Amino acid sequence: MKFTAIVLSAGKGSRMNIGTHKQYLLLNGRPVITYSLEAFEKSPVDEVILVTGQGEEEYCRKEIVEAYGFSKVGKIVAGGKERYHSVFCGLQAVTDTDYVLIHDGARPFVTEEIIARTMETVRKTNACAVGMHVKDTIKITDEKDIVKETPERNNVWMVQTPQAFSCPLISHAYEKMLLQEDAAITDDAMVVEKMCQVPVTLIEGSYRNIKITTPEDMLIAEAFLNAKQ
Repeated sequence: MKFTAIVLSAGKGSRMNIGTHKQYLLLNGRPVITYSLEAFEKSPVDEVILVTGQGEEEYCRKEIVEAYGFSKVGKIVAGGKERYHSVFCGLQAVTDTDYVLIHDGARPFVTEEIIARTMETVRKTNACAVGMHVKDTIKITDEKDIVKETPERNNVWMVQTPQAFSCPLISHAYEKMLLQEDAAITDDAMVVEKMCQVPVTLIEGSYRNIKITTPEDMLIAEAFLNAKQ
């Protein structure tokens, strides 16, 4: 079985309110994207496809891939306008593989153990994603912010990445989705659920597997690294 990881590094990071894309911010002296690439480099996956922003391919090749010695990064491709466009660009670069793992490069604390469990699960289920049960009570509201429902907390998850699928399944799902351009779809599991009506299995990731989205997340990430050291 061959496994290919698509690592997304094309986000603009608009919620960071800074000029630098969040995946290139320095986290304890290293670009954020290098942490997840290092985890995949040490994992059992066979190949990594890095999806960058438009015009950033050469920078990533020299300053990220070559500078940090990521030998599993076989291809670097430019992404698209939205996240789902970038995923599709990555899928188009995939060749001769059985399973695809899709990961947000702005999640620097993915581990080799999480990746390995994801690979093991997708072989059994064809579609899985990592996540964690929510800690807080969740409220569902209407358009006027009036509470309509309080779901059982044990059944509510915060979904993370990587998310993994059989290659034919995720490729077919994205081909159908791109015909509709459904901007309401926010992750890869949702593409499979809506386009192919295939169930997705959730497995535990880690509460530390955060996504760098706002300046506060950088402070949390630095605290995690300092605690580890």
